[in-house]
Amino acid sequence: MKKILGLCMFISVTTFGQTNKNEIAIIPEPVKIVTNSGHFILPKNIIIQSPANPELKQVNAFLKNRLSTATAIPVTIKNNATASTINLVLNKKNDNVIGKEGYHLSVTPKNIVITANEPAGLFYGAQTLVQLFPKEIESTAVVKNKNIKWQAPCVEITDYPRFGWRGLMFDVARHFFTKEDVEKYIDQMVRYKFNLLHLHLTDDQGWRIEIKGLPRLTEVGAWNVKKVGYFGTFASPAPDAPRNYGGFYTQDDIREIVQYAKERFVNILPEIDVPGHSLAAVVSYPELSCTPGSENYHVHSGERRDTSDNTLCPANEKVYEFLDKVLTQVAQLFPFEYIHMGGDECSKNYWAKSDAIHALMQRENLKTYEEVQSYFEKRLEKIVESKGKKFMGWDEILEGGLAPDAIVMSWRGMAGGIQAAKMGHEVVMSPTTFAYLDYMQGDPAIEPHVYATLRLSKAYQFEPVPDSVDPKNILGGQANLWTEQVYNMRHAEYMTWPRAFAISEDLWSPKESKNWDNFANRVEKHFARFDEAQIKYAPSMYDPIINASASPDKKLMVELSTEINGLDIYYSFDNSFPDNFYPKYTEPIIVPEDAVQMKLITYRNGKPIGRMMTVPVTELKAKAGVKNK
Repeated sequence: MKKILGLCMFISVTTFGQTNKNEIAIIPEPVKIVTNSGHFILPKNIIIQSPANPELKQVNAFLKNRLSTATAIPVTIKNNATASTINLVLNKKNDNVIGKEGYHLSVTPKNIVITANEPAGLFYGAQTLVQLFPKEIESTAVVKNKNIKWQAPCVEITDYPRFGWRGLMFDVARHFFTKEDVEKYIDQMVRYKFNLLHLHLTDDQGWRIEIKGLPRLTEVGAWNVKKVGYFGTFASPAPDAPRNYGGFYTQDDIREIVQYAKERFVNILPEIDVPGHSLAAVVSYPELSCTPGSENYHVHSGERRDTSDNTLCPANEKVYEFLDKVLTQVAQLFPFEYIHMGGDECSKNYWAKSDAIHALMQRENLKTYEEVQSYFEKRLEKIVESKGKKFMGWDEILEGGLAPDAIVMSWRGMAGGIQAAKMGHEVVMSPTTFAYLDYMQGDPAIEPHVYATLRLSKAYQFEPVPDSVDPKNILGGQANLWTEQVYNMRHAEYMTWPRAFAISEDLWSPKESKNWDNFANRVEKHFARFDEAQIKYAPSMYDPIINASASPDKKLMVELSTEINGLDIYYSFDNSFPDNFYPKYTEPIIVPEDAVQMKLITYRNGKPIGRMMTVPVTELKAKAGVKNK
């Protein structure tokens, strides 16, 4: 998973012919695109010439499915075709420019050729090729419109990733997502050349992986009481409430997911989150806790208040025996070289009340509870390494002293990653500031409420390599979808896209080629593709950005802007629904004294494009810090 080096002399170049310019909207932006005149038109029978290599099974299946489903054109895969529509070529001599995941794609009026050093490169070249065809190619059914031309513009593309670690994290612990859901998520992420799926498998709300010999982890720890609303605000469930909401993956499920991902050139990083976020484990096996009474705990459902000790006890040898048994099986199930062991947000107030912890501190000369966690992490690292794996954790594992060979995933901004990289440790950047997909994508007036906002344009600014660190220590980056407020797969899609478009480009494309206006235009083209594929996404980039303040004479003032260019904003304060016959925003607005709500909508070229937004004046006052009278 090392970053591809030595390629900086190969700069991003895009040359557009007049007939092709508006047709090409590839995400992530390739390293080099040269367009030529003309188009390749799909023939009445498509022949794909593919090497006889078992690793190309999914490359062939992907192209066959995508090129035949919408078009109804038959596709034949051959290993020794004398003439072909699409020719997949594995280099006999290594091309040092494109590395292991890069490719060359040539589209001429006569045929299409994708060349790569490795099967993964052909897979990514196939993803790019499909993006050159009309959006209708994404349809899950035969397209009846006979006016569509199944053609691709003639281009020469050279492409390879900037980073080897291009990840998405999917939290399947807070709410359980089925094996089929996870596979669907993999299908979507590989469209945009992500190659790492981080599965957050355990937390206070559920333990999601079968461990032989520890049956209560899934008999008890995988189930809670179903609650719907805003996570963290629920009343405590009644004692007799049915605990039948949740689920887990059998070991066969895990093997199938891992194989499914492997065929699509995706590694899966398992996370067992300890010593905090471990309530599901403690409920299952109370002896893992430092706190008396833990046998009365229940798996968390998102209650408003919960006083359960959700930490494992670093002073208890049974904890290390438990983790050794868990990690033996996790290591066997997941072939990826890393195991993520969490380490974040560990509440230490219960440790402070524990005689066993105090005895440990005295025996090991530990001065702080951060050093207690460091003691735990260092022992845990040895267990992980004994299974032939590399130990990874969130940036809290830096506190109290970092384990010798630990890899740090930096989530609390970039600082933890910078510190670890300067210490010579490998780092994956996944900061809240740019890469948290559970954050709201626009104004709270229209988005499901979460405690922070991350707009698409901000995600696009993500730069994984700070100026102050050696780039060789930065493996890459990832975006994280925590699912406290995500109850189903459709909403998981909504929260992931389009911000994962931005992260994919942050991690794949050359830094110097990034351009927000160009990217935003391509995002809109991919919205249309997602409409065809029936994948949900957030249209938040069309919604106004609202800033409220107090004017010099203490009146409530609202300033509006848009994330993308070319939008007009119309508004009302009279409780009616504005359209383009209403006042158009041109300058800061003073809110009428007795107004109750402001309604907003964006238009482009005389047609509505944004969603109707209703913002209570009380919320505007809160934004401005103005007290209600």
